[in-house]
Amino acid sequence: MLRSAIPFAQPGQVIGLLGGSFDPPHQGHVHVTREAMKAFELDRVWWLVSPGNPLKRHGPAPLDQRVNAAQALMQHPRVEVTDIEALTGTRATADTLTALQRLYPRVRFVWLMGADNLAQFHRWKDWRLIMDSVPVGVMARPGDRISARMSPAARLYRRYRIDGQARHLLGRAQAPAWCFVNVPMVDVSSTQIRTRGDWVNGVLPE
Repeated sequence: MLRSAIPFAQPGQVIGLLGGSFDPPHQGHVHVTREAMKAFELDRVWWLVSPGNPLKRHGPAPLDQRVNAAQALMQHPRVEVTDIEALTGTRATADTLTALQRLYPRVRFVWLMGADNLAQFHRWKDWRLIMDSVPVGVMARPGDRISARMSPAARLYRRYRIDGQARHLLGRAQAPAWCFVNVPMVDVSSTQIRTRGDWVNGVLPE
């Protein structure tokens, strides 16, 4: 069932935020989450299952089905699946972060993304506001390393990049700050799963 309350967070916690359509959720999301918790020493990670991605032409499966599938897949005591964007009425990441920082003024948030997202980050609404608001942890994905490192966002904010050797400092860093880490990746995507027909009517196969 859909959540009906905002998640609990203690003051001073460092919480990673992994946003997306999760249409459908898959083991790549799980793997990135676990790797990010270790790399950046995060206290918790919240999955932000979006009502809709403004950069995608076609809408995803119904929100409740995606949330239910994500909750069934992501089993970890420090990871919480949320529909908080439906509760805050926000869609763009910058607006969601503004709402979260207002709701949790004493919590440290880290925005998590794959390297493929960094490559086109400059297309996001108010993307510089995102970089200036919270530290950003970038997880390498197959084939995306070069394009991500040469992206407009990476070039413009190159002097704020934290070396991978110091990645554990990201959560306590003052924004703007970002860190690019190379980790073993699961080469699977939601698009691949939908194309195979394995995500029918918002249900994954057993």
